[in-house]
Amino acid sequence: MEGLDDMGLIGGNFHPGAMVRTREEEFESKSGSENMEVPSGDEQERPRGRSQKKKKYHRHTPFQIQELEASFKENPHPDEKQRLELGKRLSLENKQVKFWFQNRRTQMKTQLERHENLILKQENDKLRIENIAIKEAMRNPICSGCGGAAILGEISFEENHLRIENARLKDELNRMCVLTNKFIGRPLSPLPGPFPPAMSNFNLELAVGRNGFGGLGPAEASLPMGYDFGTGVPNALHVMPSTKPGMAGLDTPFEKSLLLELASNAMNELLKLTQIDNPLWFRSLDGNCETLNFEEYTRTITAIDMKPGLRTEGTRAIGMSTINSAAFVEMMMDANRWADMFPGMIGSSSTLDVISGGIGGSRNGALQLMHAEIQVISPLVPTRQARFLRFCKQHGDGVWAVVDVSVDTVCEGPNPHTFMHYRRLPSGCVVQDMPNGYSKVTWVEHAEYDESSIHHLYRPLLRSGMGFGAQKWIATLQRQCDFLASIMSSAGPSEDNSVITPNGKRSMAKLAQRMTRNFCAGVCATKHKWEVVQVGNMGEDARLMIRKGVNGPGEPSGIILSATLSVWIPVQQQQLFELLQNEELRSRWDLLSHGGQMQQMIRIPKGQDSGNRISLSCANASGGNSNQSNVLILQETSSDAFGSLIVSAAVDMSSMNVVMNGGDSSCVAILPSGFAIVPDCFPDSTGPNEMVGKESSCQGGGSLLTVGFQIMVSDLPAAKLTVESVETVNNLITRTIQGIKEAIHCN
Repeated sequence: MEGLDDMGLIGGNFHPGAMVRTREEEFESKSGSENMEVPSGDEQERPRGRSQKKKKYHRHTPFQIQELEASFKENPHPDEKQRLELGKRLSLENKQVKFWFQNRRTQMKTQLERHENLILKQENDKLRIENIAIKEAMRNPICSGCGGAAILGEISFEENHLRIENARLKDELNRMCVLTNKFIGRPLSPLPGPFPPAMSNFNLELAVGRNGFGGLGPAEASLPMGYDFGTGVPNALHVMPSTKPGMAGLDTPFEKSLLLELASNAMNELLKLTQIDNPLWFRSLDGNCETLNFEEYTRTITAIDMKPGLRTEGTRAIGMSTINSAAFVEMMMDANRWADMFPGMIGSSSTLDVISGGIGGSRNGALQLMHAEIQVISPLVPTRQARFLRFCKQHGDGVWAVVDVSVDTVCEGPNPHTFMHYRRLPSGCVVQDMPNGYSKVTWVEHAEYDESSIHHLYRPLLRSGMGFGAQKWIATLQRQCDFLASIMSSAGPSEDNSVITPNGKRSMAKLAQRMTRNFCAGVCATKHKWEVVQVGNMGEDARLMIRKGVNGPGEPSGIILSATLSVWIPVQQQQLFELLQNEELRSRWDLLSHGGQMQQMIRIPKGQDSGNRISLSCANASGGNSNQSNVLILQETSSDAFGSLIVSAAVDMSSMNVVMNGGDSSCVAILPSGFAIVPDCFPDSTGPNEMVGKESSCQGGGSLLTVGFQIMVSDLPAAKLTVESVETVNNLITRTIQGIKEAIHCN
């Protein structure tokens, strides 16, 4: 019965080749000695019609097999004389030697054929993926002369060949769907309903038959842009075996073609959203940002299936970058460089799988499956967990587009319900080189998120787009470009004319960046494995976490405690940022100053804005304690219209001398503390109590301040958190907040 079931899976029709393959596999599964065991010549020629009491088989000895193998390597086709000599030397009959060589040649031939078939299959899969990518590239042809859209005339030979090949692949895809249906036990069909007319006209139809997966079923279909995938295709993907932790297998060409089609449709939507003078967008009063016209979007592109409790956000912003389009694309396709380019916004990022590396050695057509944690630096805003496809495509000379779209409903993961809290709809950017060496970046952010999981203090910030909107991505990109240009410059002296070598400046910058990343990770619970501690006397706006530090480079060993608190302050963001940088008032809230003023030793600017810098200071202790003179304070500050960061850490003088001379900064252990400030975006300046039922405008008179401390509780990894430690850090946060409020009233 099992054999019949197996044949049913193949398609319901028995094929003789199946039995041949089964016998060959059984033959190959045996050991060499068992394959070469044959009956004697007399037994093989004995008539089969007569009943035999018992068949006698001759088992070759290990010595005989070794000698036969050696002879086979020298000559796989021995003549009669050679067989007689070999049989005489091994005490075997001539027919036994003859049959052994025949079986050995058959086995060798079978192995070679299977190996060649495997290689051909891999090459065929690769060509199939390249064919799909080339088909997509030809949908929007570019004139090589002017860089504009090409006018199609008669169909060329290459295009006609591509049409024929595309039709053949669709027919093959149809057969694969039938085979998949046999395995999963239910029909595999695409979603009903074609694309809206606007989407159908936007693509250049090069496929034979219907657009997309025309061969899947009787109805025209295509995958929607990151919304409900429904049943059918996603279910088939869901049952695929996992090849990597946290994702479904992406081995089959059928599955890869689905992802390529999803990425291609997302790219088409991004291009529509980035068109100039588009009725899809409402321009803000200051002209710096645009919000999505959801009514027009639903009418012209696709209908949004709103989920209960989910809020949709859509923003677009345009800005200039000092990075050219080619370098920008390389940065976006590298998970680590992408996270470094947007500090404070990306907690962690990784590439789960490279589905397509591109065409012709470039990033054109590159497709990756990625994971990222996108954050607002506050314990009151949950980190956005995103698993998405990132697709890169060149649309002309010096014009590139990179699009993201969530695939959480397609790929398995450790938390399959993550997409219910955040879904990244087609978002990304179009980068165009400018004549002055700069590049023009048009950024689009479009997502759905669960607003109920966000504290009411931060909901106006996210609704206004100041938290995760396109304008914030552009501002962070520009600030980081200024920072890189300043750090990589060959100018040796810092802003206050302190002598520091260019290598020392870059080494200090690396240390400061690591310090800031660790601070953000301690607030948002990213990068490290944090464990939340439930304490009764901590307010609902505070969070307490612990982790075990490993004794590695730049990492202290022991139990590390992270305490964070977010509060509303009746002072605007820029005013609060300047107050926290005032060295004369710092002793009111900074316990590291030991009651005295801070003396700045080195200051390295990170751009044109004086608020963006890296500094090294020492505390003039009021008590004259000589031990404090060896402790320095490393601080990094960053600010723009969307938020400010002030992060500092205590470092010893000997380590900083090595760093300032250009030495390795990765071995310097740091435990950062600091502040994150964002505008409150409340509808008026009276505070958060007056915001109920009103729309946000980010014109309020206050700001949201997040205070974070990381403290070494014990240098023993097995130590437990004590009540005294919790009370100490609680008092530290309370005194800091109180000191800041006193400094505001005194200023």
